[in-house]
Amino acid sequence: MRTLSDMHAVALAATDGMLSFELTIATEVFGENPRYDFAVCGREAVRVGRFLLEPDAGLDRLADAHTVLVPGWADVDADPPADLVEAVRAAHARGARVASLCTGAFVLAAAGLLDGLRATTHWAHTDVLAARYPRVAVDPDVLYVDNGRVLTSAGKAAAMDLCLHLVRTDHGPSAANAVARRLVVPPHRAGGQAQFVTTPVPTRDDHPLAALLPWITARLDQPLTVEDLARQANLSSATWAATSGP
Repeated sequence: MRTLSDMHAVALAATDGMLSFELTIATEVFGENPRYDFAVCGREAVRVGRFLLEPDAGLDRLADAHTVLVPGWADVDADPPADLVEAVRAAHARGARVASLCTGAFVLAAAGLLDGLRATTHWAHTDVLAARYPRVAVDPDVLYVDNGRVLTSAGKAAAMDLCLHLVRTDHGPSAANAVARRLVVPPHRAGGQAQFVTTPVPTRDDHPLAALLPWITARLDQPLTVEDLARQANLSSATWAATSGP
């Protein structure tokens, strides 16, 4: 039977202003996983959005963790708390694996853990991170970066990609897939942070091809040729090209 001493200890470094979404992701992946001994660590009760969170242990618990997680926090313009930065730096120096979720990368950068390394954070703050810490090679186009003992994730849901990557690294694909299945998320996503639609789907219904949109939307997982679209619209390929143009 597995005991606490046999388990991989994961400590989440908590501070006021943390983002609840990333905190919840880490708790779901590691706190509900019998393979890990998970603890939220902070110097006192911390404010997380609308919630007040009572940590399981103090920041000194980071020194005993195998993995330290630093969630994102809302105010990237403010300096992170000195005791948090020092606790993260000390844990890394002792040999812990340190991973930031979203804007938690600013804490790792302040601790000097990202100097000379490739790293990422939420796409809206990559320019700020690069300007403030010029020794960090900031990559705005990835979901996460694994440098071995230092890892960073991009924004928001990319925290899930990194957490699943950690489980996959620790216990293999089957373990990570089981977590992903429980949480009803893909076990691995390809691509980078630009997984969003920059142009809204048109709402006008007076275009001659407007009726075709629902048919296309229902088949986004399939390769669709010009001939397929023209056939569905009852048009020739030439007429389709002329009608579907700007």
